[in-house]
Amino acid sequence: MVEHARMHAKHKGHEAMHAEMVLILIVTLVVAQLVLVQWKQRHPKSYNLVTLFQMWVVPLYFTTKLHWWRFLTTWFIFSVITAYISFRATRKPLACTTPRLVYKWFLLLYKISYATGIVGYTVVMFTLFGINLIFRIKPEDAMDFGVSLLFYGLYYGVLGRDFAEMCADFMASTVGYYNASGMPTKHLSDNICAVCGQPILVDVSEEGIIENTYRLSCNHVFHEFCIRGWCIVGKKQMCPYCKEKVDLKRMFSNPWERPHVMYGQLLDWLRYLVAWQPVIIGFVQGINYVLGLE
Repeated sequence: MVEHARMHAKHKGHEAMHAEMVLILIVTLVVAQLVLVQWKQRHPKSYNLVTLFQMWVVPLYFTTKLHWWRFLTTWFIFSVITAYISFRATRKPLACTTPRLVYKWFLLLYKISYATGIVGYTVVMFTLFGINLIFRIKPEDAMDFGVSLLFYGLYYGVLGRDFAEMCADFMASTVGYYNASGMPTKHLSDNICAVCGQPILVDVSEEGIIENTYRLSCNHVFHEFCIRGWCIVGKKQMCPYCKEKVDLKRMFSNPWERPHVMYGQLLDWLRYLVAWQPVIIGFVQGINYVLGLE
């Protein structure tokens, strides 16, 4: 009884303190959400750039602190390759091989992250149904493995998608044969790709060994990787050469343009969870520290 009374005396008044801390947390979350929404609507470029930077850096801090060397290794490899790709995409004048390079890398990253996420989700579901016991794998080990793969797939999928969109802002301003006034700056021959400036060796009606040749509705022809790169990183519904309005989405199955509403909401949630949630929680802890709440 004495110990019980001492415990009550020690924690006397903590209920009001805890209620105050919860109120601070709720108010901060609501205000932060309103600020982020307004920022995204009014200044989308700066919002996307800051969010991308935090998506890239925030996990580095926590995984270094927790010594998650596998994640740090994959993060380092991804960062080195993507930094090189982004460097190439921001050069002026743009090298003729860059659109193809950008397309190949981000498509490869999409496929790897998508497959990793699917495998992780499958392992999680198998563990929930107890199938892991058939292979004598402990439930906690199987679940950790599945959740890790699922996080890797979603994280690098979102990060690669956002980096591809960042490259779009730079490359769209340099790809093309016409200037801002609409006047041609150089002439395009019939057998030359307008994106890379290299000869087209495969006819539109032929099946290529490595890549095919595509003709837009404006009758201009392009290498498959070049025009796909323009679709992904340029995100322009127009011909790279003549600027004529073209429905490029109907021609190509672009993984970044698939209208999966739930998947898009999941990516937005993950983006918010990784990039902004740690910042908001840290801000709340700072307020509690200043007010002397523990």
